[in-house]
Amino acid sequence: MAAPPEASAEDPGRSFVRVLEKRDGTALRLQQGGSGSVGCVVWDAAIVLSKFLETPGFCGAGARALRRRAVLELGAGTGAAGLMAATLGADVTVTDLEELQGLLRTNIAMNRHLVTGSVRARALKWGEEIEDLPSPPDYILMADCIYYEESLEPLLKTLKDLSGSETCIICCYEQRTMGKNPEIEKKYFELLQLDFDFEKIPLEKHDEEYRSEDIHILYIRKKKSKLPS
Repeated sequence: MAAPPEASAEDPGRSFVRVLEKRDGTALRLQQGGSGSVGCVVWDAAIVLSKFLETPGFCGAGARALRRRAVLELGAGTGAAGLMAATLGADVTVTDLEELQGLLRTNIAMNRHLVTGSVRARALKWGEEIEDLPSPPDYILMADCIYYEESLEPLLKTLKDLSGSETCIICCYEQRTMGKNPEIEKKYFELLQLDFDFEKIPLEKHDEEYRSEDIHILYIRKKKSKLPS
């Protein structure tokens, strides 16, 4: 799967709408652009994750696994994955930096008529103290959050702070081979395995159309505490 020309991130200052069709025939409309940030574009990993939430094999129960569940999206950007979850009945909090709150609120308003659960936006900076968030959520969604080396430890701290023993973290990322990306990815997994277990979802379980060999989906869970001997 490749992003169409209008979804390119090369001109993030331009404002445009990305349409994401759902299996029920309706479509999410996602405003992009305007702030010059990587968070203002619907990246391919966000599309793959969003569509995966609709697949029959998602968490062994399909989309119904999200009904009345508490969902938190980290690094939400345009809010694609979180909004998809909200249209499938989840109670969702989409989070990102303060400068992206306007874009998130715009996209929530544009898609409010499709929401069958609930959705709200709030500012969250990885690594900082967290207040007034539902904790622990049933699911945490992450799409393309592995990109800056200096953000890895704050991201993982936030995951540890927010997740409980039953929280399923669903991480979708595009594997990139240019520059420092392989080193950053390697470090991420080295740090991740200190506190979390994870498994890769086979490609054949992704959405049959919205999938790519370069885009991976992981289920991540906090390691269970060992009882003292």
